[in-house]
Amino acid sequence: MRTSSAIQLIAALLVAGAVWAVDHKSAAHLSRVTWSHQADWFGGLSAIHVSDGGSKITALSDRATVVTAQIQRDGDQLSGAQITAHWPLLSSTGRPLSGPTGDSEGLAIAPDGGLFVSFEGVHRIAFYASPGAKAQVLPRPKAFDEFEANGSLEALAIDRQGRLYTMPEESRTAQGDIPVYRWDGQKWTTPFVLPQRDEFLPVGADFGPDGRFYVLERDVGWTGFRSRLRRWQISGDTPQEEEILFQTGTGAHDNLEGLSVWRDDQGRLRATMVSDDNFLALQRTELVEYLLPD
Repeated sequence: MRTSSAIQLIAALLVAGAVWAVDHKSAAHLSRVTWSHQADWFGGLSAIHVSDGGSKITALSDRATVVTAQIQRDGDQLSGAQITAHWPLLSSTGRPLSGPTGDSEGLAIAPDGGLFVSFEGVHRIAFYASPGAKAQVLPRPKAFDEFEANGSLEALAIDRQGRLYTMPEESRTAQGDIPVYRWDGQKWTTPFVLPQRDEFLPVGADFGPDGRFYVLERDVGWTGFRSRLRRWQISGDTPQEEEILFQTGTGAHDNLEGLSVWRDDQGRLRATMVSDDNFLALQRTELVEYLLPD
């Protein structure tokens, strides 16, 4: 997210950051750690993918930079992350992306290891076969043209069949629902919608190893950020069994935008999230983990 009001963000940071949640349901907060790095390209992390049994992450900056790192742990607790590589995303002509065209927000890893990336400034999704590869831009449905400039494709997920799912942060159907768009490799469809609940907006998504569809949502107010995680069973093209796994109080975490759901070496479901610090000194990049119920 590139917020239009720095004043609002600064006000949000003045609230105490105690880690507690309301309507917590069954998820259990495990740990959080601030992730810092001195390079000027580091920050604005809006998407994350956890691999190698929870030891490796691939993260995406909203300024068109991909970062890989090794996660450091002390038992169940996050203790840090050590960057192993980073590279810029390129356009379809091989040029570095910048400005609105480089507002990269969502990340999904293809079965062959390539990266799908969703962009918010210029609403589109591109595929990158490898680090340093030129963008292969997917066809755009006409619906994308109607999205808000700073409220479109933050969430991106891929299912077991290799189909992509994305949704706008702000645009809604005539009935007020969240439209979900799916790319099957040939065409875009809108297989289902999700119910809009309260003021939370979708900013991250993932299909867990349990096959369920997880959506990370955020609410930004004058007194801080709130986060919520919902999930559904997808039966055919119908979302079922909606669950709210956690909903935080204001200031529990920073601006959580990226989500990855995975199983640890004990077979437990975990959700790892990352916060977008908007490249502001008063914000922080956080890695946050919750233990999820099966």
